[in-house]
Amino acid sequence: MKKKRLLVGVLAVLSAIGAAAYADPKPIAPDAKVYIIWPQDGQVIPGGKFWLRMGLSGAGVAPAGIEKANTGHHHVLVDTDLPPLDQEIPNDKYHIHFGKGQTEARLELPPGKHTIQLLFADDVHVPHNPPVYSKKITIIVPP
Repeated sequence: MKKKRLLVGVLAVLSAIGAAAYADPKPIAPDAKVYIIWPQDGQVIPGGKFWLRMGLSGAGVAPAGIEKANTGHHHVLVDTDLPPLDQEIPNDKYHIHFGKGQTEARLELPPGKHTIQLLFADDVHVPHNPPVYSKKITIIVPP
Protein backbone atom coordinates (compact mmCIF):
# COMPACT_ATOMS: atom_id res chain seq x y z
CA MET A 1 0.00 0.00 0.00
CA LYS A 2 2.86 2.36 0.86
CA LYS A 3 4.51 1.73 -2.54
CA LYS A 4 1.24 2.46 -4.32
CA ARG A 5 0.86 5.84 -2.53
CA LEU A 6 4.46 6.72 -3.37
CA LEU A 7 3.89 5.83 -7.03
CA VAL A 8 0.71 7.95 -7.14
CA GLY A 9 2.65 10.87 -5.60
CA VAL A 10 5.50 10.54 -8.10
CA LEU A 11 3.03 10.40 -10.99
CA ALA A 12 1.27 13.53 -9.72
CA VAL A 13 4.59 15.43 -9.58
CA LEU A 14 5.57 14.26 -13.07
CA SER A 15 2.15 15.28 -14.38
CA ALA A 16 2.51 18.76 -12.85
CA ILE A 17 5.97 19.15 -14.38
CA GLY A 18 4.64 18.15 -17.78
CA ALA A 19 1.74 20.60 -17.51
CA ALA A 20 4.14 23.42 -16.69
CA ALA A 21 6.32 22.64 -19.71
CA TYR A 22 3.36 23.06 -22.06
CA ALA A 23 1.47 26.10 -20.81
CA ASP A 24 -1.48 27.75 -22.47
CA PRO A 25 -0.07 30.90 -24.08
CA LYS A 26 -1.63 34.08 -22.67
CA PRO A 27 -3.34 36.40 -25.16
CA ILE A 28 -1.81 39.68 -26.25
CA ALA A 29 -3.08 42.46 -28.48
CA PRO A 30 -2.97 41.32 -32.12
CA ASP A 31 -1.18 44.54 -33.10
CA ALA A 32 1.65 44.09 -30.55
CA LYS A 33 5.08 44.34 -32.14
CA VAL A 34 8.61 43.92 -30.82
CA TYR A 35 11.66 45.21 -32.67
CA ILE A 36 15.37 45.87 -32.33
CA ILE A 37 16.11 49.59 -32.19
CA TRP A 38 19.90 49.15 -32.17
CA PRO A 39 22.05 47.64 -33.56
CA GLN A 40 20.80 47.62 -37.12
CA ASP A 41 20.89 44.63 -39.45
CA GLY A 42 24.40 44.22 -40.88
CA GLN A 43 26.01 46.44 -38.20
CA VAL A 44 29.75 45.94 -37.65
CA ILE A 45 30.58 46.12 -33.93
CA PRO A 46 34.31 46.44 -33.20
CA GLY A 47 35.21 44.77 -29.90
CA GLY A 48 31.86 42.97 -29.67
CA LYS A 49 30.51 45.02 -26.72
CA PHE A 50 27.33 46.99 -27.37
CA TRP A 51 24.03 48.22 -25.97
CA LEU A 52 21.07 46.31 -27.37
CA ARG A 53 18.01 48.56 -27.46
CA MET A 54 14.66 46.74 -27.57
CA GLY A 55 11.41 48.31 -28.79
CA LEU A 56 7.77 47.39 -28.18
CA SER A 57 4.46 48.78 -29.37
CA GLY A 58 0.86 47.74 -28.71
CA ALA A 59 1.67 46.12 -25.34
CA GLY A 60 3.42 46.89 -22.06
CA VAL A 61 6.51 45.67 -20.26
CA ALA A 62 6.19 43.96 -16.87
CA PRO A 63 8.79 41.94 -14.94
CA ALA A 64 8.69 38.15 -14.85
CA GLY A 65 6.34 36.90 -12.17
CA ILE A 66 3.94 39.84 -12.57
CA GLU A 67 0.79 38.63 -14.32
CA LYS A 68 -0.91 41.59 -15.98
CA ALA A 69 -2.99 41.54 -19.17
CA ASN A 70 -1.26 42.58 -22.39
CA THR A 71 2.23 42.70 -20.85
CA GLY A 72 5.40 40.65 -20.83
CA HIS A 73 9.15 40.97 -21.00
CA HIS A 74 11.95 40.61 -23.55
CA HIS A 75 14.07 37.58 -24.38
CA VAL A 76 17.01 37.83 -26.76
CA LEU A 77 17.85 34.89 -28.99
CA VAL A 78 21.51 34.84 -30.01
CA ASP A 79 22.69 32.57 -32.84
CA THR A 80 19.59 30.34 -32.62
CA ASP A 81 16.13 29.92 -34.09
CA LEU A 82 12.84 30.49 -32.31
CA PRO A 83 12.18 27.87 -29.61
CA PRO A 84 8.83 26.01 -29.40
CA LEU A 85 6.24 28.77 -28.97
CA ASP A 86 4.02 26.78 -26.57
CA GLN A 87 6.72 26.18 -23.96
CA GLU A 88 8.78 28.17 -21.49
CA ILE A 89 11.74 29.81 -23.23
CA PRO A 90 15.03 28.12 -22.27
CA ASN A 91 17.48 30.16 -20.19
CA ASP A 92 20.99 29.70 -21.54
CA LYS A 93 23.64 31.55 -23.55
CA TYR A 94 21.42 31.43 -26.65
CA HIS A 95 18.20 32.53 -24.90
CA ILE A 96 18.84 35.54 -22.66
CA HIS A 97 16.02 36.54 -20.30
CA PHE A 98 15.34 40.13 -19.31
CA GLY A 99 12.85 39.33 -16.58
CA LYS A 100 13.30 42.60 -14.70
CA GLY A 101 11.56 44.40 -17.56
CA GLN A 102 14.70 45.81 -19.16
CA THR A 103 14.39 47.50 -22.55
CA GLU A 104 18.12 47.82 -23.12
CA ALA A 105 21.06 45.67 -22.15
CA ARG A 106 24.82 45.49 -22.56
CA LEU A 107 25.82 42.45 -24.61
CA GLU A 108 29.24 41.11 -25.53
CA LEU A 109 29.78 38.72 -28.42
CA PRO A 110 33.00 37.08 -29.66
CA PRO A 111 34.42 37.78 -33.12
CA GLY A 112 32.30 36.38 -35.95
CA LYS A 113 28.93 36.71 -37.62
CA HIS A 114 25.98 36.55 -35.20
CA THR A 115 22.19 36.66 -35.34
CA ILE A 116 19.96 38.38 -32.81
CA GLN A 117 16.18 38.18 -32.49
CA LEU A 118 13.72 39.31 -29.81
CA LEU A 119 10.95 37.11 -28.44
CA PHE A 120 8.40 38.66 -26.08
CA ALA A 121 6.89 36.42 -23.39
CA ASP A 122 4.52 36.45 -20.43
CA ASP A 123 5.14 36.39 -16.69
CA VAL A 124 6.28 32.75 -16.79
CA HIS A 125 8.48 33.08 -19.91
CA VAL A 126 5.98 31.51 -22.33
CA PRO A 127 5.44 33.34 -25.65
CA HIS A 128 2.00 34.93 -26.06
CA ASN A 129 -0.84 34.02 -28.40
CA PRO A 130 -0.24 35.25 -31.02
CA PRO A 131 3.56 35.05 -30.52
CA VAL A 132 5.38 38.38 -30.69
CA TYR A 133 8.90 38.28 -32.10
CA SER A 134 11.16 40.54 -34.13
CA LYS A 135 12.88 40.11 -37.43
CA LYS A 136 16.20 38.26 -37.02
CA ILE A 137 19.16 40.55 -37.68
CA THR A 138 22.82 39.81 -38.36
CA ILE A 139 25.73 41.64 -36.76
CA ILE A 140 29.46 41.24 -37.38
CA VAL A 141 32.18 41.40 -34.75
CA PRO A 142 35.54 41.74 -36.53
CA PRO A 143 38.54 39.74 -35.26
